[in-house]
Amino acid sequence: MRDVSLPDAWEQSFDRWLEPFLTAFGHKVRRKWAPIYVRGLLMPGERKSVEPLAARVAPDDVEQLHHFIATSRWDTDAIEEVLLDKADALLGGAEAHLIVDDTAIPKKGEHSVGVAHQYCGQLGKQANCQSLVSITLARDEVPIPIALRLFLPQAWSEDRARCRRAGVPEETVHKPKWQIALDEIQRIRKAGVRFNDVLADAGYGACAQFRHALSAMQLTWAVGISPEQLVYPITVRLRFPRATTGRPRKHGVPTAARRAVREAIEALGEKAFRTIRWRRGTKGWLAADFAAVRVRVADGPDAGHHVHLPGEETWLVCERRRNGDVKYHLTNHPDTASLKTLASSIKARWSCEQAHQQLKEELGLDHFEGRSWHGLHHHAVLTMIAFAFLQTTRVRQNKA
Repeated sequence: MRDVSLPDAWEQSFDRWLEPFLTAFGHKVRRKWAPIYVRGLLMPGERKSVEPLAARVAPDDVEQLHHFIATSRWDTDAIEEVLLDKADALLGGAEAHLIVDDTAIPKKGEHSVGVAHQYCGQLGKQANCQSLVSITLARDEVPIPIALRLFLPQAWSEDRARCRRAGVPEETVHKPKWQIALDEIQRIRKAGVRFNDVLADAGYGACAQFRHALSAMQLTWAVGISPEQLVYPITVRLRFPRATTGRPRKHGVPTAARRAVREAIEALGEKAFRTIRWRRGTKGWLAADFAAVRVRVADGPDAGHHVHLPGEETWLVCERRRNGDVKYHLTNHPDTASLKTLASSIKARWSCEQAHQQLKEELGLDHFEGRSWHGLHHHAVLTMIAFAFLQTTRVRQNKA
């Protein structure tokens, strides 16, 4: 693990920066332990679970620090509001992106809240882990995670005794990840955080309900999709043949056939692709070949027999990477948007992966060893606070 890079005078700056959070904590005991815990996350150390962290910052108070983070049931709402204000002040605006993703925490055993055998991106396979839905605000390749919410598998939500043992609030029920993400986006918008668009991978983009809800919120979005996603050509219309007998037809008949997005892109031909560069990496410019075409997604009303009518008009974007991978995306950017704009928005999503890696490697997001709902979310929000301070310090250093 690499050490957190901070200037020598960071302690004084940290105290000033943290003060609004301490006001939000309110209770004097929490005001005492919160900065100690966050300092422990920021300081060098291989493990940042409670005991080794306490050994570095509060060696005589391990039990008190454990109670603060893992046992007490303080609400994170007011603290997260301050985090949103801080993130918006640093990164918010018309060039910012709101990135939806999830990150996994591998676990041994069955007792940690929400643990289940599910896909673990950190390991690249199905494994025993907890899964957190994350929302990251990013601008100019600088990310700040502003929401981390545990996904509670259905097997957990149906076992109320197990939930009570882990301290899961009674009102908490199983929700798909895309619904958790939408709830968080609504909370973030209500708080006044400014951003241009919402980005997500195919794990979220494949869900029509997720896309429809973002459009209903009048948000611009760009999401990954499966190569088998069906679309209609932009010229499709609905016709209503006159019925000679029986009831009038409820749904029209599309004037063009559906086809998978991979087929729609293949029909464009090689000349449709252009090489787009989006940022300079350590080994030079990052680039890929992109092509785009306007389509109507086959996610409209169900006409029966599992046939969906044309839905919203969007861009279908194909990305061919240098390693041979081919990815497909949908975005509701205006029809006047350039291919460069579409590609730049799609590729901005990478910064949330960078944030997840730093949350774990630098700040120990995945080091928490408690089993409770409140303990996990307490650790997560304090980790995000530590990360936001790091990013604030780094941005100021870069501007100096």
